[in-house]
Formats: sequence, C-alpha cells, structure tokens
Amino acid sequence: MNLILVSLISVLLSTNEPAPLSVVIAHAVAEATAKQLHVTTTNDPVYKELRRIMVQDEKANDDVNKWTKEWEEFEKQGAGTPKASLQLRADQRFQEIETLYKNYLEIHPNYAPGHMAYGSFLYDIHEENKAVDEWEKARELDPLNPASWNNLANHFGHRGPVTNAFVYYAKAMELNPLEVIYVHNLATTLYLFRKDAQEFFKITEQEVFDRSLTLYRKAIQITPYDFVLQSDYAQSYYAIRPMRVKEALGAWNQALSLAPSALEREGVYLHLARIELNSGQFIEARSHLNLCTNTELKELKQRLIRNLERKENPNETNSVRSNLQLN
Repeated sequence: MNLILVSLISVLLSTNEPAPLSVVIAHAVAEATAKQLHVTTTNDPVYKELRRIMVQDEKANDDVNKWTKEWEEFEKQGAGTPKASLQLRADQRFQEIETLYKNYLEIHPNYAPGHMAYGSFLYDIHEENKAVDEWEKARELDPLNPASWNNLANHFGHRGPVTNAFVYYAKAMELNPLEVIYVHNLATTLYLFRKDAQEFFKITEQEVFDRSLTLYRKAIQITPYDFVLQSDYAQSYYAIRPMRVKEALGAWNQALSLAPSALEREGVYLHLARIELNSGQFIEARSHLNLCTNTELKELKQRLIRNLERKENPNETNSVRSNLQLN
C-alpha cells in the first residue's frame, strides 16, 4: 500500500492537466506492482502480458469475495445454498487463473516476476508450499529483488523455521534499506520470537530487545508519521523487565501526537495510564484516565481504575483480603 500511495502522489504532482481518477489509480497500481516485482520498465511486452494476468487474478478475487458476501446474506435469510457449492464455484474461478499463470510460465520459465506473481496467487488461495517453491524460484532467478526475500521471510515467520525469517528479512533490508515494511517486519519478528533470536544470535534477551527497538526506531525514521508503526514500537516496551518507563512514556506520547482520531487518542491515554500506575505515578495516571470518555473503552478504563485504586490504597486492599479469609 505504501508503494501504491507513493506512486499515486508522484503521478498527481507531475501532471499539469488532471487525469480521470480511475486512470491515475490504475497507473499508480501498475507502477507500484512493477516496483515490487523488480521490473525496470512497464513497457516490457513480457511484463505487460503478466500484468494482464494479474488484473484477471484481482478480478477473480473480487468475484469470489462478492459471491461469498452474497452467500452469507442468503444464509442469514435461511435461503443459502450448501457452502460446498460456493467452494466449488470459487475453486473453478481460481483454476482459470492458475491455468493462465502456468501457460505463461511455460513460455517464460526464467522470468522472475512471473514466479513472484504466481507465488502470491498460490499463497492467497492457501497453496502455501507451492507458493514458497515459486518464490524460491524467483529468488534464484533474481536474487537482488528484496520482495522475494521478504515474502519468504513472512512464510518462515508463520510456519518456521523462524531463524530463516531473521536471515531473509535482513537480506531484504540489505537490498532496500529504505523500505519500511522490511524493517518493521524484522523488528516485530525479533520481538515475538525472542528465545529463538537469543539462541540464533547468541545474545541475551535484553540485547534482543535492543535490536528490535533499534529497528523500530529506524522504521520510524523512514515513516515518522505512521501511527500504527509508532504504536507497535510503544507496545514493545511492555515485555521488557524491568520496564524502561521513561522510554515507554516517550514512545506513547509520540503515538499520541500521531493519533488520527479521538478513539485512538483516548486509547493512548489508557496506555499512558497503565505505565504510570505501574511505575507509581498515580496522579498522572488518574489524569489520563479522566481524559478517556469513549464508551468503547469503558471496560478497559474501569479495569485500570480498579488497579490504580489498589495501588493507591494497598493497606486497605490487604485488610479486605484478611477479612475475607477470616470469614
């Protein structure tokens, strides 16, 4: 999505006469797709042929999503057909696309973008092992394309061995250090699989945290206004013991400045309150809790208030427990 937006903005800025929006978006998507596939020019006839198949791929996916929604609506009304019939229809539609890819690769067996695209199609229809084979083939044919390394790293991160994900994400970053997705992915994977990272890199858990946090900061330098990225970075402090309170509060305050809506902003207030009440900053914690008024966050807020009251009045809590035990 980042690539698509970048391409779209560049098109809008470089065009004097406004083009129809559908034309602009189509051009942006084509450019972004070509970049991910490591295609140097969209005028290449081999790529144009592949792009036509990919458009059909996207159309098939839209069709299946539409059929699924329609089936769900009929099902709610008690008039749905057996789900097996929907699955059969979807399988037949995807089989048409798979045939297009296979025929294409028979003609262009050494075209890495073709294997990349076919692999993504297979992954989307849950043929993961076949998808990995295609991505590995793409990587062998074009080892300088970071997207193939990233795709394979995503797979290894989900299915293992996770150590392969460490290596493959790092390679994708080496090939394109400014692609935030690769940096973010590696930061998250190190954080989630800390024990594996400790064993693989022969470092302590604190050093794993340090590596992950450094990568998050690098990603934030690339895209400094990304609320989701900043929130992921801030949340990573929860697992660190002892908690690095000052850094954690700083990270959440930065997220607060980027919050795109009142709901996200009030959610950050709760995160700040949680850290503050656990670090003895009770006045600050209550202040942030008072700022949270959204009913969607009421349950979380009440839970934090109860925790705060227990910490503010530990003797009273212990007294209540003693009475309960005596009774």
